This record gives sequence, structure tokens and C-alpha cells, in this order.
Amino acid sequence: MSVSELNPALASSAMTDPFGRRISYLRVSVTDRCDLRCFYCMSEDMTFLPKADLLTLEELDRLCSAFIAKGVTKLRLTGGEPLVRRNVMGLVRSLSRHLKTGALKELTLTTNGSLLAKYADELADCGVKRINVSMDTLDPAKFRTITRWGDLNKVLAGIDAAQAAGLAVKINAVALKNMNEEEIPSLIEWAHGRDMALTLIEVMPMGDIGEGRIDQYVPLSMLRTRLANQFTMTDLPDDTGGPARYVRVAETGGKIGFITPMTHNFCESCNRVRITCTGTIHTCLGHEDASDLRKPLRASESNELLNATIDRAIGLKPKGHDFIIDRRHNRPSVSRHMSVTGG
Repeated sequence: MSVSELNPALASSAMTDPFGRRISYLRVSVTDRCDLRCFYCMSEDMTFLPKADLLTLEELDRLCSAFIAKGVTKLRLTGGEPLVRRNVMGLVRSLSRHLKTGALKELTLTTNGSLLAKYADELADCGVKRINVSMDTLDPAKFRTITRWGDLNKVLAGIDAAQAAGLAVKINAVALKNMNEEEIPSLIEWAHGRDMALTLIEVMPMGDIGEGRIDQYVPLSMLRTRLANQFTMTDLPDDTGGPARYVRVAETGGKIGFITPMTHNFCESCNRVRITCTGTIHTCLGHEDASDLRKPLRASESNELLNATIDRAIGLKPKGHDFIIDRRHNRPSVSRHMSVTGG
């Protein structure tokens, strides 16, 4: 246990970026590996990081705990696919101690759902209350096409297990041109019929996937206009600490979130930073900014160097991102894949 955990007052002051935004939300990638290969996220023949480059689970615990001591109250574990990391549930259980002390208000994760049936009960037992499941279609053939080899039935079984364990489930779906955009209304009705919110996400230009994103991109502003012909949507003031803007659908009673990095910059209220599985902190998803936390983490058993490096990184957080997708910019805005950064 670090000095800052024994006495949080010894940690550096709470994190506030140059634009006055208080950083209270941390997203941590525990692995860059995934058991699927969604074509908008990865190339088919991905080269993953050597396992020796990854932080150990103990190091991830210490790093997350340092951020909690500095004011993070919401922690999301991501990947890649977090549940493919060996012994990852040991990390989840260890981090759950911060829920018991009240220092952490929420511990959650984003998953593709393929291994959820195996881990749903244990996640609930660790104090996880809700999860996000990434699923873009209810059509098994389309699902296999999008993921390159995924089995939709495994994901649906995972969702069943999660709800049976008492976990609230939110579905994340990337809107894909000529693939699932016509299916969105039925996806909304299905999710809301199972008491699950649905968040729609625009394709983000991150990492080389072997093809251009302009052929995948659907502006959610256009999609929302189409949905308005079928659904009555009322804007909600919900603020979950994430980038989604929510509406209530009168016909279903459920919620839809819109994450629009391309058509609407959501940066003004950004309260989050991301850490990769190698210990690199990115304070903005859409910038190549990076600070190495692994070196100070390993340099001393004390968190003094680590806290100083975190403070410097937060001090460099930009005001917003510069994602662009058009015919002139049909290339990644940032070179790293989302699977490396953490979703």
C-alpha cells in the first residue's frame, strides 16, 4: 500500500486542468488484446504489444489507486477486451476496496460481452453496478462481418447473465454506413425493451485499419434526423461524466445517447483521462499527447515521482480534439488504435 493510500492528504492536490476542468474520471486499458477484430477498430492482422511491455496487475492497481487518492471517483476498465487479461478479476476485486471506503463512487468496465457469461456474477460481487457492452447489430451474419469472427449468441448470453446478476447494462453501438444504420431503430426498440440504454457512436479516425473511414462514417446528426421521423425524442440534462448527450424516447420510455466526436465537439466538459496498458497517460483521445507513467511508477516505491508526473500531464491537457474525416483527411487523426488507448 502506498503512502498516499494510507493518508490521502499526502497525495498531490486534486487534478484540475488548465481550463478549470476537474479530472475525476479515469479510463484504464488493461490490455491491447481482443478476441474480436471489429473492422472499424482494428486491422485483421494486428500486431499486439509484447506482454513484457504491459503493466502488471499490481502496477495497474497502484496506478489506479494513486489517481483515486488524487480525486478520481469513477474508474472504468477497458481494453482491447479487458476480460481476456489473465487474472483480471483479481484486479477488479482489489480495486473494489476503494468502493468500500467511499473514495471511489463507481467501478465499471466496457466489454464486447463475449466472456461476460463467465464473469458477470463475480463482477457484481466485486461491487460493479453497471457495464457497457459494445454491440453494433442484432443480425448474426452482420455481427460476424463487423467483428470478423465473433459469435453474437455469446454476447447475448453474456447480456442475459449480466442482467441476471443485477448489473445494469448499456449497449454501445457504432453507426456504420451501409452496414447497420438502417437497423438502428430496431436496435433501440430491442435495448429499451430489455431496460437497457443505447448509446450511438460515430466512427473515430484512430489507427490504421487497412481501409479509409470515410466509407464507414455516418454523421449522427443525420441519423438523429431520420430517427425523429419514427421516435419522439426529448433532450435530457443527464451528465454521466462521459461524452454522450442523452434523449428520452417517448414511444419506448428508454434513453439514447449520442457520442459525436466528429459532428459535435464534446470537449468543454471533459473530466477524464486515459491510461494505456503500458502506463502511458493520454489526456485527450484526439491528440497524440502522451506522458510515461511507467517509469516513475517503477522508479520508486513512493508515489512522489508518480504524482509529479501526473500533475505535469494534467497541466498539458488540451482544450479539445481535432478529429477530421473527409476525402482530404481520409487517414487516422491519431496513429494509435482505440484498442491501445482504451475505449
